Order: sequence, then structure tokens, then C-alpha cells
Amino acid sequence: MTRPDISVVIVSYNTSELTRRCLRELDASRTPDVAFDVTVVDNASADGSADAIAGEFPGVRLIRLPENVGWGRAINRGAVATDGTHLLFLNPDTAPVGNPVAELGRFARKHSRHGLYTGRTLHPDGTDDMFCAWGLPTLRGYLGFATGLSTLFPRSALTNPEGLPGYDRRSVRVVPAVSGCCMLIQRKLFERLGGFDPQFFLYSDDIDLCTRAAELGARPVVVPQATVIHVGGASSSSSGQRLKILRGKSTYVRRHWTPWRARTAITLMAAGVALRAFGQALRGRGRDRAVDWPSIWRDRDVWSQGWPPVDEPRPPLSPLTAQSLLPGSR
Repeated sequence: MTRPDISVVIVSYNTSELTRRCLRELDASRTPDVAFDVTVVDNASADGSADAIAGEFPGVRLIRLPENVGWGRAINRGAVATDGTHLLFLNPDTAPVGNPVAELGRFARKHSRHGLYTGRTLHPDGTDDMFCAWGLPTLRGYLGFATGLSTLFPRSALTNPEGLPGYDRRSVRVVPAVSGCCMLIQRKLFERLGGFDPQFFLYSDDIDLCTRAAELGARPVVVPQATVIHVGGASSSSSGQRLKILRGKSTYVRRHWTPWRARTAITLMAAGVALRAFGQALRGRGRDRAVDWPSIWRDRDVWSQGWPPVDEPRPPLSPLTAQSLLPGSR
């Protein structure tokens, strides 16, 4: 059997309709010059996702997990089951525009030095959602969150450096990190990194991977001709999503920063949560927005510790990759 150029891996969690729509549009986007297969890892969905996918898409490799292990660990398990030269991770709430898999594959062939690639992610109305690429976390960024300036001035690189607000995502450019929502990576690089860090249950796992990849010489890049519509937040409730985001951020700084910098960052995060909780309390519950900041403040002892350690080994090399690394192989 011919090895595919790209193995697409999608993690599904209670997103049956969206996942199946994504699979239909992926199938319609195929081109003869870039071959890809598709694997769906179902994270113990309770909405019948796995059965629905199996019934409608018999050609899709389906991995049913008995429990929700989080996004990165599920991706790792899906990656081990595939053998494409590149791996493409897609969120189930994305819809291809044109032929994004082929566009990413063609660019990666011509520019292999980058190692990591993403396309543009758009709102359903076609405007850029600004989420395909990120700056790495900084104390200046956390100071912007703590003071509320990142919310007041989200388009300022001074107060919101992590959002890369000044970057025009319609042009090819090297960026510090790309989103896991639509991430193409060379298989050899992914396996050299040991896949996603299993401690990250959700959020900041893509930033962590890009940070470690850069240390090996990767140069993440946005490929604007590869485009997907991204619904966003389809598999996370709005109340729990912010808590998970903060747990991911806390895990990242604890893993990558010195203890004093990590403590400072978490203190600034807590200050930003307190500011928003106080403002929400002043306005009254009737005017509360989707995020319940007082509740997040009360849970600060949980999210500030990050995600708990996970006793799970990194994914092994695929047989084809292992063979290619043998002496004398090409």
C-alpha cells in the first residue's frame, strides 16, 4: 500500500454533526497530487459520534477511546495508528475552504525546512479569526491581562503580544507558534519531539509543541492559501473553557519558565481574573457575560497548579519512520 503524503488526525468529542460535516468536506477537497488518509479519535463521546462516523464513513480509520483523555493524548494515539509522511491535525469544528490539505502539502514539499505549518482560520462570515498563529507567552502579555489593557486594546502589540495583532495573516510569514486547530507537521519531527506533552489535557499544548520544535530548528509558518472555517468552542462549554485555558497556561509557564517567572506569571493571571470578577460583581449578575469570572476566581487554587502529571509514555516511532532512520536508509 502506498504511503500517503499526509495523515489527517481529528479528535472528536460530542461534535457528531460538525465532525461529519468536516469529513464530508475533506473528502470533497481531495486532489490527485496530494494523497491523504483520515483518522478520527473519539474521546468517549456521549452523543453517538463514533457510531455515526463509522456508519457514514467506512473508509475513515476510527479509534474509540474508553475515556476522554484530552486533545493532545488523543492526537498522539491517532498519530501512532497512521503512517503519512506528514501529520495534519484538524479540529472537528473546521470546514475546508478549497483544498487546504493539498495547499499545505504542496507548500511543505517546497519548504521542508519549516517543519510546522498552518493555514488561515476564518469565522463563518469569512473574516479572519486571528487564531491561526500566536506569539509565545511573555510577562508583558500577562501584565496586559492583569491590568485589563489586553481586553481594552486587543489590537495593540504592546498590551496583547501573544495575539500577534499586527500580523497580516494573508501573507506567508514565520511565526513563533501555530494553532493546533489546523497544524501540519513533519512526522519525523513530531516523533522526535515525542508528540504532544501528555500532561496538557487541553490548551497550550500546541504552544508547548511549537516551543520545543523551535529548539530543534523548526520555523513555524502560516500558509495563507490553505484556509478553513473555524466555528470555535464547539466541544467546550463557555463556563469551563476559560478554566481549561488558564490551566493550560499555568502548565506551560511551569514547564518552560524559571520558578520565579512562572510564579510571577500566575500571580498576574490571578490579578487579571480578580479584576474581571470584581467588574462583573459591580455590574450585577443580570449583566454577566458568558464567562463567570467570580467562579474562576474561586477556582484559582485549581487552575494555578496547571494540569496534573500524567503517567503515559510518549508515542513510539511508526514502523516506516523507524525503518527510514536505520543506517543506510534514505
